[in-house]
Amino acid sequence: MEIIPAIDVKEGMCVRLRQGREDSGTVYAADPVAVALRWTEEGAQRLHVVNLDGAFGRESKATDILRSIVSLTGVRVQFGGGLRSREAIKRAFEAGASSIVLGTVAFEDRDLLEETLREYGPERVVIAIDALNGNVATRGWKELTGRDVHGAARELRAVGVREILCTDISRDGMMNGPDLLTLEGLSKSGLSVIASGGMSSLEDVSALLGPGYEHITGAVIGKALYEGKIVLRSAIALARGGSDNGPGTGTAHTAPSSPGRD
Repeated sequence: MEIIPAIDVKEGMCVRLRQGREDSGTVYAADPVAVALRWTEEGAQRLHVVNLDGAFGRESKATDILRSIVSLTGVRVQFGGGLRSREAIKRAFEAGASSIVLGTVAFEDRDLLEETLREYGPERVVIAIDALNGNVATRGWKELTGRDVHGAARELRAVGVREILCTDISRDGMMNGPDLLTLEGLSKSGLSVIASGGMSSLEDVSALLGPGYEHITGAVIGKALYEGKIVLRSAIALARGGSDNGPGTGTAHTAPSSPGRD
Protein backbone atom coordinates (compact mmCIF):
# COMPACT_ATOMS: atom_id res chain seq x y z
CA MET A 1 0.00 0.00 0.00
CA GLU A 2 1.23 3.47 -0.88
CA ILE A 3 1.00 6.47 1.44
CA ILE A 4 -0.09 9.54 -0.55
CA PRO A 5 0.10 12.99 1.07
CA ALA A 6 -2.74 15.35 0.15
CA ILE A 7 -2.10 18.90 -1.00
CA ASP A 8 -5.35 20.83 -1.36
CA VAL A 9 -4.95 24.15 -3.16
CA LYS A 10 -7.33 27.06 -2.65
CA GLU A 11 -6.57 30.59 -3.84
CA GLY A 12 -2.95 29.55 -4.34
CA MET A 13 -2.47 28.31 -0.78
CA CYS A 14 -2.30 24.88 0.85
CA VAL A 15 -5.41 24.35 2.96
CA ARG A 16 -7.46 21.60 4.58
CA LEU A 17 -11.24 21.61 4.80
CA ARG A 18 -13.46 19.77 7.26
CA GLN A 19 -16.08 17.53 5.65
CA GLY A 20 -15.56 19.38 2.37
CA ARG A 21 -17.14 22.60 3.67
CA GLU A 22 -15.60 25.59 1.97
CA ASP A 23 -16.15 27.80 5.01
CA SER A 24 -14.24 25.42 7.30
CA GLY A 25 -10.76 25.73 5.84
CA THR A 26 -7.45 26.05 7.64
CA VAL A 27 -4.50 27.53 5.76
CA TYR A 28 -1.35 25.51 6.43
CA ALA A 29 1.06 27.10 3.99
CA ALA A 30 1.23 29.97 1.54
CA ASP A 31 3.27 27.89 -0.91
CA PRO A 32 1.94 24.45 -1.93
CA VAL A 33 5.14 23.76 -3.87
CA ALA A 34 7.19 24.05 -0.68
CA VAL A 35 4.81 21.59 0.97
CA ALA A 36 5.24 19.16 -1.92
CA LEU A 37 9.02 19.36 -1.55
CA ARG A 38 8.70 18.69 2.19
CA TRP A 39 6.64 15.55 1.67
CA THR A 40 8.91 14.20 -1.05
CA GLU A 41 11.92 14.80 1.18
CA GLU A 42 10.07 12.67 3.75
CA GLY A 43 9.85 9.85 1.22
CA ALA A 44 6.55 10.31 -0.64
CA GLN A 45 6.58 8.84 -4.14
CA ARG A 46 3.09 10.03 -5.09
CA LEU A 47 1.17 13.19 -4.20
CA HIS A 48 -2.54 13.88 -4.27
CA VAL A 49 -3.07 17.47 -5.44
CA VAL A 50 -6.59 18.89 -5.46
CA ASN A 51 -7.73 22.13 -7.08
CA LEU A 52 -10.43 23.19 -4.64
CA ASP A 53 -11.28 26.30 -6.62
CA GLY A 54 -11.93 24.11 -9.63
CA ALA A 55 -14.03 21.72 -7.56
CA PHE A 56 -16.21 24.63 -6.49
CA GLY A 57 -16.49 25.88 -10.08
CA ARG A 58 -14.06 28.80 -9.97
CA GLU A 59 -11.08 29.75 -12.12
CA SER A 60 -7.66 29.14 -10.60
CA LYS A 61 -3.96 28.83 -11.30
CA ALA A 62 -3.73 25.35 -9.86
CA THR A 63 -2.33 23.87 -13.08
CA ASP A 64 0.63 26.28 -12.81
CA ILE A 65 1.20 25.01 -9.27
CA LEU A 66 0.89 21.44 -10.54
CA ARG A 67 3.51 22.10 -13.21
CA SER A 68 5.94 23.48 -10.61
CA ILE A 69 5.37 20.56 -8.24
CA VAL A 70 6.00 18.00 -10.98
CA SER A 71 9.15 19.70 -12.27
CA LEU A 72 10.69 20.27 -8.84
CA THR A 73 9.83 17.00 -7.09
CA GLY A 74 10.01 14.47 -9.92
CA VAL A 75 7.41 12.24 -8.25
CA ARG A 76 4.06 11.04 -9.54
CA VAL A 77 1.22 13.49 -9.00
CA GLN A 78 -2.46 12.62 -9.24
CA PHE A 79 -4.44 15.78 -9.85
CA GLY A 80 -8.14 16.45 -9.46
CA GLY A 81 -10.72 19.10 -8.79
CA GLY A 82 -12.99 20.59 -11.44
CA LEU A 83 -11.82 18.41 -14.34
CA ARG A 84 -15.15 18.45 -16.14
CA SER A 85 -14.18 19.02 -19.77
CA ARG A 86 -11.79 17.64 -22.41
CA GLU A 87 -9.82 20.88 -22.26
CA ALA A 88 -9.39 20.78 -18.47
CA ILE A 89 -8.29 17.14 -18.61
CA LYS A 90 -5.81 17.89 -21.39
CA ARG A 91 -4.35 20.84 -19.46
CA ALA A 92 -3.82 18.67 -16.39
CA PHE A 93 -1.87 16.07 -18.35
CA GLU A 94 0.09 18.75 -20.21
CA ALA A 95 1.05 20.26 -16.84
CA GLY A 96 2.60 16.93 -15.87
CA ALA A 97 -0.03 14.98 -13.96
CA SER A 98 0.83 11.28 -13.95
CA SER A 99 -2.86 10.56 -13.41
CA ILE A 100 -6.04 12.55 -13.02
CA VAL A 101 -8.89 12.17 -10.56
CA LEU A 102 -12.37 12.50 -12.03
CA GLY A 103 -15.47 12.80 -9.90
CA THR A 104 -18.41 14.69 -11.34
CA VAL A 105 -17.64 13.70 -14.95
CA ALA A 106 -17.68 10.01 -14.09
CA PHE A 107 -21.31 10.22 -13.01
CA GLU A 108 -22.66 12.99 -15.25
CA ASP A 109 -20.86 12.49 -18.57
CA ARG A 110 -20.28 8.82 -19.33
CA ASP A 111 -19.20 9.59 -22.91
CA LEU A 112 -16.38 11.85 -21.71
CA LEU A 113 -15.33 9.29 -19.11
CA GLU A 114 -15.08 6.53 -21.70
CA GLU A 115 -13.29 8.82 -24.15
CA THR A 116 -10.75 9.76 -21.47
CA LEU A 117 -10.14 6.12 -20.59
CA ARG A 118 -9.50 5.33 -24.26
CA GLU A 119 -7.28 8.32 -24.96
CA TYR A 120 -5.07 8.31 -21.87
CA GLY A 121 -5.43 4.74 -20.62
CA PRO A 122 -7.28 3.46 -17.54
CA GLU A 123 -4.02 3.32 -15.57
CA ARG A 124 -3.92 7.15 -15.69
CA VAL A 125 -7.53 7.80 -14.69
CA VAL A 126 -8.65 7.50 -11.05
CA ILE A 127 -12.34 7.89 -10.27
CA ALA A 128 -13.35 9.60 -7.06
CA ILE A 129 -16.25 8.02 -5.23
CA ASP A 130 -17.06 10.67 -2.64
CA ALA A 131 -19.69 9.38 -0.28
CA LEU A 132 -22.03 10.75 2.34
CA ASN A 133 -23.97 8.07 4.23
CA GLY A 134 -23.22 5.65 1.40
CA ASN A 135 -24.54 8.06 -1.26
CA VAL A 136 -22.20 9.31 -4.00
CA ALA A 137 -21.79 13.12 -4.09
CA THR A 138 -20.52 15.33 -6.93
CA ARG A 139 -19.79 18.99 -7.76
CA GLY A 140 -17.53 19.75 -4.85
CA TRP A 141 -19.45 17.29 -2.65
CA LYS A 142 -22.52 19.54 -2.81
CA GLU A 143 -24.89 17.37 -4.83
CA LEU A 144 -26.02 13.85 -3.97
CA THR A 145 -26.49 11.56 -6.96
CA GLY A 146 -28.71 8.91 -5.40
CA ARG A 147 -26.14 6.26 -6.37
CA ASP A 148 -24.99 3.70 -3.82
CA VAL A 149 -21.21 3.49 -3.37
CA HIS A 150 -20.98 -0.21 -4.16
CA GLY A 151 -23.32 0.01 -7.13
CA ALA A 152 -21.27 2.91 -8.47
CA ALA A 153 -18.10 0.84 -8.18
CA ARG A 154 -19.68 -1.97 -10.20
CA GLU A 155 -20.78 0.49 -12.90
CA LEU A 156 -17.30 2.00 -13.13
CA ARG A 157 -15.62 -1.37 -13.40
CA ALA A 158 -17.98 -2.30 -16.24
CA VAL A 159 -16.80 0.64 -18.36
CA GLY A 160 -13.11 -0.10 -17.83
CA VAL A 161 -12.12 1.84 -14.71
CA ARG A 162 -9.33 0.17 -12.74
CA GLU A 163 -8.74 2.40 -9.72
CA ILE A 164 -11.05 4.41 -7.48
CA LEU A 165 -10.46 6.91 -4.70
CA CYS A 166 -13.06 6.54 -1.95
CA THR A 167 -13.55 9.45 0.44
CA ASP A 168 -16.01 9.42 3.31
CA ILE A 169 -17.09 13.07 3.32
CA SER A 170 -18.27 13.01 6.93
CA ARG A 171 -14.81 11.88 8.04
CA ASP A 172 -12.66 14.04 5.78
CA GLY A 173 -10.51 16.40 7.82
CA MET A 174 -11.99 15.10 11.07
CA MET A 175 -9.23 12.60 11.98
CA ASN A 176 -11.69 10.09 13.42
CA GLY A 177 -10.56 7.06 11.44
CA PRO A 178 -11.45 5.72 7.98
CA ASP A 179 -14.73 4.01 7.07
CA LEU A 180 -13.35 0.48 7.31
CA LEU A 181 -16.64 -1.28 6.57
CA THR A 182 -17.15 0.51 3.25
CA LEU A 183 -13.50 0.11 2.30
CA GLU A 184 -13.66 -3.62 3.01
CA GLY A 185 -16.66 -3.93 0.72
CA LEU A 186 -15.00 -1.94 -2.05
CA SER A 187 -11.89 -4.06 -1.71
CA LYS A 188 -13.99 -6.95 -3.02
CA SER A 189 -15.17 -4.99 -6.08
CA GLY A 190 -12.30 -6.05 -8.33
CA LEU A 191 -10.99 -2.48 -8.43
CA SER A 192 -7.87 -1.05 -6.86
CA VAL A 193 -8.96 1.26 -4.05
CA ILE A 194 -7.29 4.34 -2.58
CA ALA A 195 -8.68 5.10 0.88
CA SER A 196 -9.28 8.71 1.92
CA GLY A 197 -10.97 10.51 4.77
CA GLY A 198 -10.42 10.28 8.51
CA MET A 199 -6.85 8.98 8.60
CA SER A 200 -5.54 9.96 12.02
CA SER A 201 -2.85 7.55 13.26
CA LEU A 202 -0.51 4.73 12.39
CA GLU A 203 -3.15 2.39 13.78
CA ASP A 204 -5.43 3.50 10.94
CA VAL A 205 -2.68 2.74 8.44
CA SER A 206 -2.13 -0.66 10.03
CA ALA A 207 -5.85 -1.48 9.86
CA LEU A 208 -5.81 -1.07 6.07
CA LEU A 209 -2.99 -3.62 5.84
CA GLY A 210 -5.04 -6.35 7.48
CA PRO A 211 -7.12 -9.21 6.05
CA GLY A 212 -10.01 -8.08 3.89
CA TYR A 213 -8.22 -5.03 2.53
CA GLU A 214 -5.93 -6.68 -0.01
CA HIS A 215 -7.07 -4.38 -2.83
CA ILE A 216 -6.48 -1.16 -0.89
CA THR A 217 -3.53 0.11 -2.91
CA GLY A 218 -3.11 3.52 -1.33
CA ALA A 219 -4.10 5.80 1.54
CA VAL A 220 -4.41 9.56 1.16
CA ILE A 221 -3.43 11.39 4.34
CA GLY A 222 -3.98 15.09 4.83
CA LYS A 223 -4.72 16.83 8.10
CA ALA A 224 -2.99 14.22 10.26
CA LEU A 225 0.29 15.03 8.50
CA TYR A 226 -0.19 18.77 8.77
CA GLU A 227 -1.07 18.52 12.45
CA GLY A 228 1.87 16.20 13.18
CA LYS A 229 -0.36 13.32 14.28
CA ILE A 230 1.23 11.01 11.71
CA VAL A 231 4.92 11.07 10.81
CA LEU A 232 5.12 10.51 7.07
CA ARG A 233 8.35 8.48 7.16
CA SER A 234 6.85 6.17 9.77
CA ALA A 235 3.63 5.69 7.82
CA ILE A 236 5.57 4.89 4.64
CA ALA A 237 7.76 2.38 6.47
CA LEU A 238 4.70 0.70 8.00
CA ALA A 239 2.89 0.51 4.67
CA ARG A 240 5.94 -1.06 3.05
CA GLY A 241 6.01 -3.78 5.66
CA GLY A 242 8.52 -2.24 8.03
CA SER A 243 8.14 -1.86 11.76
CA ASP A 244 7.37 1.28 13.68
CA ASN A 245 7.29 2.06 17.37
CA GLY A 246 4.25 4.30 17.24
CA PRO A 247 3.12 7.80 16.31
CA GLY A 248 6.06 9.41 18.06
CA THR A 249 8.74 7.63 16.05
CA GLY A 250 10.89 10.06 14.14
CA THR A 251 10.41 13.80 13.95
CA ALA A 252 7.04 15.17 13.00
CA HIS A 253 7.36 17.86 10.35
CA THR A 254 4.38 20.08 9.87
CA ALA A 255 4.05 22.15 6.73
CA PRO A 256 5.48 25.67 6.77
CA SER A 257 2.89 27.92 8.33
CA SER A 258 1.64 31.14 6.80
CA PRO A 259 0.29 34.32 8.35
CA GLY A 260 -3.18 33.25 7.21
CA ARG A 261 -3.33 30.08 9.29
CA ASP A 262 -6.44 29.88 11.44
